[in-house]
Amino acid sequence: MKKNIFIACITLFSSLSLLAQKQPPKPPGKAERLKHVSEKIGKEITLSAVQKAKVEAAYKDFFDGMDKLRSKEGKQEMPPPPPPPPKDKAAVDQLSKLRDAKIKSALSAAQFKKYTEIEQSLRPQRPRERDDKQGPPPATKKQ
Repeated sequence: MKKNIFIACITLFSSLSLLAQKQPPKPPGKAERLKHVSEKIGKEITLSAVQKAKVEAAYKDFFDGMDKLRSKEGKQEMPPPPPPPPKDKAAVDQLSKLRDAKIKSALSAAQFKKYTEIEQSLRPQRPRERDDKQGPPPATKKQ
């Protein structure tokens, strides 16, 4: 009996030590993010080759700018990154406006309207961004 308990404890501790050594996932690279955006937009909007190239170039510039902002602190954020600090919020907004202006010049009015709907779904959802359909956040118990 003692032998079985000892074997069970050894198995438990060895499996826990293996789980503790697991590395966190690496954030997707710029090429992977660009591919994801291109596929998502390409499914919803029919783009010509020229339009597709302009949209990809706009997103590539946007991702380059975001990487520069994130690397200012010397580390890359894990996805989804937290909202930018207030000092960087203006820079992020400027990058977004520049990207959208480039895309707007490449697309027709109807395509751009559809793009703005798609672009909302490309943003990572944060826990505090709840739909009204879900109701209020769950109440916490007071102890």
